[in-house]
Amino acid sequence: MKKLRTFFTFSVFAACLIFAGNQYAPAQETQIAKNTSEKVETISIEEESSVTAVKISNERMLPLKNSSLMTRVGIQTTQTTPLTLNEAIRKALESNNDIEISRSDVKIAETTLLSIEGFYDGVFNFSPTYQRTATTGQSATNDFRVNSDFTKFIKPGGGSIRTFFDNSRTENRFAQAQATQGGTTSGGALFSTSLGVTYTQPLLRNFKIDNTRRQIKIQRKRISQSDADFRRQTIEIISQVQTGYWDLVFALRDQQNRLANVNLAKENLRRIEAQISAGSAAPLGRYEVETELANRETELITATQQVETAENRLKQLILRDPANSEWTSQYVPTDSPVISNDAVDLQLAIKDATENRPELRRLKLESEINKIDIDYFKNQTKPQIDLNNTFSLGGISSTGSGLNDSLTVPLISGDPNLNASAFLLQQIRRFHPNETINVPNVTIAATDPFLIGGFNRSFLNIFRTDAPSYSIGVTISFPFRNKTAKADLAGARFQEERISAQTRSQEQTVVSEVRNAVQAVESARQRIATASRARDNAEKQLEGERKLFDAGRSTAFLLFQRENTLTNARNSEIRAETDYNKALADLQRATSTTFTANGVQIDSPMTDDQ
Repeated sequence: MKKLRTFFTFSVFAACLIFAGNQYAPAQETQIAKNTSEKVETISIEEESSVTAVKISNERMLPLKNSSLMTRVGIQTTQTTPLTLNEAIRKALESNNDIEISRSDVKIAETTLLSIEGFYDGVFNFSPTYQRTATTGQSATNDFRVNSDFTKFIKPGGGSIRTFFDNSRTENRFAQAQATQGGTTSGGALFSTSLGVTYTQPLLRNFKIDNTRRQIKIQRKRISQSDADFRRQTIEIISQVQTGYWDLVFALRDQQNRLANVNLAKENLRRIEAQISAGSAAPLGRYEVETELANRETELITATQQVETAENRLKQLILRDPANSEWTSQYVPTDSPVISNDAVDLQLAIKDATENRPELRRLKLESEINKIDIDYFKNQTKPQIDLNNTFSLGGISSTGSGLNDSLTVPLISGDPNLNASAFLLQQIRRFHPNETINVPNVTIAATDPFLIGGFNRSFLNIFRTDAPSYSIGVTISFPFRNKTAKADLAGARFQEERISAQTRSQEQTVVSEVRNAVQAVESARQRIATASRARDNAEKQLEGERKLFDAGRSTAFLLFQRENTLTNARNSEIRAETDYNKALADLQRATSTTFTANGVQIDSPMTDDQ
């Protein structure tokens, strides 16, 4: 009977050893695959009695199912979404809200430039006016004016031009006297027409640059800065997507290893229960195994939580709307870490960073903006001398009857009760009766025919040879000492020194980041080799420990230690592989080669000379 029991126990141990060998056989191959369309590692689940077995195959990775320890809140276990790294980047470029915000900043900067350039749009003014003037005791007069002009500022040279076309009809005698420069009319309405142009040109201050042209130049630089910010933000998001993707790959593989470890503990529990039933082991051994099983189940639950956290972090980066249906779907990464033994050229990486980093590009543009300010403030220290030119054509006409022949009349005549000049002459003669006061005669010329008519006649008269008028003048203005312009110029020069210091500081930061990124890539590459060697040795240690345990020369405690050591070694290898790819992504970010490395094309919104 004793021999039969020994034989039964040995048979159980042999079956368990074979089962354990099937569990560890796939893990002996390093989990490394290139990021291509070739098949990569996947997980399939098969339920055998009460134990869930994990098999590693060369097919696409499938989500883990049918385990209460891996329950994920709000996730449909039947809804899966295969996802490559390139697809994740594409989704982020299309849907990431931070990228959309940066893209909108560029568009806003472009509209701001268009708004400033609107200063040079021509302005047409048209103002018809009707006026009725009435004074007590006098007849009311009716006036009508139609004035129009076109004004435009000229970008080259900073000048301005105004063309005008004014027309008026007036019955007011005072207005008629002004229009005819003190001349008289023969009654009726007076028509006047004026057509001309006025041009003002700065000669010193505001000639090469004025505030509007300064703002336009600065805004063009601001657009380029917004573009640099957009590129920096996009690079950051792509880098975060790459990191999130590899974190999810690690979390899923860690979950696989923890599940395999739980299954090993369940198998050990089944075996120890068989031994207890056979009487070859003490019942106390069950509690040791159950304690270890509970610990491993806790680790599996924690690993499942890490999967949820990593997946949500990735979804936050690549989904636009929180109501997107993919929030309830499981992502299945189909890319495996890419491993390369090629060393990174540090000097080439630093060269790429100094040429491509958006932060340095932004500071360079800031320096160019400051140079524009220096040129402007230097120009403002000069005196303002503006050349003013006006050329006009004027014509008048009247609807009065006019005089066909010349007429000679006394200079002062009329009723003294109605005419002030006649009244004054009467009083002079009254106080000087003995003196003879002669009133000279004046001759009123006959009215020229071309002055008789309405608007058409006044318009035709502007083309007569005696119609042109012109003026040329200079306006000189300068403040004493000009403290404002000098202070602004000094401040711009100090700003130039500040930007230079900022640039040097940023260059040091960039070089430091590149050096750290290169070292991280090299360290991760070396960690892969050491982690692979450690995992291989851990597998051999577990194999030897299990043989000792089967021979009764080891304990369950030591066997569990070896199993946990192998699980940790596998996770370290997976962590080293994913860290290597994350380090590559960070190196791309540090050198600003993310776009070229991932096939992303960014179009610039506007160049400085557009």
